[in-house]
Amino acid sequence: MRPAGLIRSLGAVVAAGALALLPATASAATPSTTTATATAVSISPVGLDGPAVSTVKVTVTNAGPERMRSLKVSFGGPVGWAVQPSVLQVDGSLAKGASAEATFRIQVPERRPGFTVRTFTATATYRGGDGAGSATGTRTQHSGTPLANLAAAYNNVGVTDESDTKPGNYDGGGNSFSAQKLAAVGLRPGGTVNALGAELRWPDVPSGTPDNVSAAGQAIALSGRGSRLVFLGSGVTSGASGTATVYYADGTSGSGSFGFPNWSFDPANAHGATLVASSDGRNRPDGYGNAGIAYRVFAHSIPLDPAKQVAFVVLPGNGNIHLFDLAVAP
Repeated sequence: MRPAGLIRSLGAVVAAGALALLPATASAATPSTTTATATAVSISPVGLDGPAVSTVKVTVTNAGPERMRSLKVSFGGPVGWAVQPSVLQVDGSLAKGASAEATFRIQVPERRPGFTVRTFTATATYRGGDGAGSATGTRTQHSGTPLANLAAAYNNVGVTDESDTKPGNYDGGGNSFSAQKLAAVGLRPGGTVNALGAELRWPDVPSGTPDNVSAAGQAIALSGRGSRLVFLGSGVTSGASGTATVYYADGTSGSGSFGFPNWSFDPANAHGATLVASSDGRNRPDGYGNAGIAYRVFAHSIPLDPAKQVAFVVLPGNGNIHLFDLAVAP
């Protein structure tokens, strides 16, 4: 529960707000991502142990050739997190290399159980400086611990033995891949799957047990450096697409969109995917069937920053996307 009067105390603490000009040699706050402009906007770490009021400092540095004038700074957090004040204005101007520090207060609610990612955004508007007129910086912080690997997130049975098809429910209608037919095209438990430059693994679990992830925003621990993150899976329905966000060890992040065709009938290159394997028929609740129809597995990828160490990835929030593995490709 939030303490009574928390909002009132928040307003009292920052009735007037605060902006301070810093010397040109002042160091920036903890790094946060900024837009591609000469003006740098960074956000200090935000205390996430609520309910509480956390102090946040936003630093704006003029790296442009002209003096920066009419500087205003705004700051915001997740929806529903109250911030005081909403905007601060700097009197005077900033020489090239000089910085201004804006202090805000944000109301932090109680932590949610499990893993959460919070994004904070600061925007500076100005005249002069680099001439762009505005610059934005973001900071992402998380609480809780990502799942150790994709296997820890398995929540769907996608492969069954033809002798026992009832546990399967890949598509929500009780249907699944045939373990025998997958093996015939090279997809065996624990086997290597090479796709889009990555070395992936087919799930090493018995048939009829959870072996894939229906994506729902799960956070999965991952390590490595490379040019792309490769996903192995297929779709249920034709709407199996979404955005995955990769978080790096230095606290920055990047995102990319990908999708899979439906496991059958859709064009094999739908959503820009690459066909990996095609099996004959599928298992239905009453046994093997649909011989002569292809049921398929695909690969797709999103770009990575090759200079950075991957820490974890947050999957899309679309349950039509089913994943058997993911891996970093060189």
